Amino acid sequence: MSNQTMDIAELISSRRTIHVFEPDKIPDKRIIKEAIATACWAPNHHLTEPWHFFMLGKETVADVCQLNKEMLIETKGIEKAEHKYKRWMEIPGWIVVTCQKSDDEVRYQEDYAACCCAIQNLMLILWQQGIGTKWSTGPVTFDERFYELVWINQELENIVGLIWYGYPADIPQTVRKPLQQVFTELP
Repeated sequence: MSNQTMDIAELISSRRTIHVFEPDKIPDKRIIKEAIATACWAPNHHLTEPWHFFMLGKETVADVCQLNKEMLIETKGIEKAEHKYKRWMEIPGWIVVTCQKSDDEVRYQEDYAACCCAIQNLMLILWQQGIGTKWSTGPVTFDERFYELVWINQELENIVGLIWYGYPADIPQTVRKPLQQVFTELP
């Protein structure tokens, strides 16, 4: 699947969150790195470029999956923890995106929004290449042990998202609210 001939409106409206990936079909790292480089052209106030992208290798992914499993055993039980562990271990690609912290709350909000724009850019660029994504912010991403596993200094950066990527095994169908429910024109 490649969407390289789509215009931007088609690309945006066709992109879906992918929950199931082809486990043995791994996108070329060069494609991912090029997509990240382009994603960094997201708008950002005062050109702060507050984002950082961490591509996780197999060892780090295994450690993250183990941490999540341990956390889930405590809250959901061993069976659900094992199921999620196996599913996560099959996800082909993992990227963590962070935002630089700031003592200025307004600047941090602007920087966080810029990081979200960069993530959206990344997901659209990958979708154009036939690569699906899922942006996750589950409990494991808030745990300080996760920060340690992915070598992120929690005093300097916050995690904005964990982006899973790979070739879709299934593309979900979805609908959006009609324009009149989300748009108001004021006099």
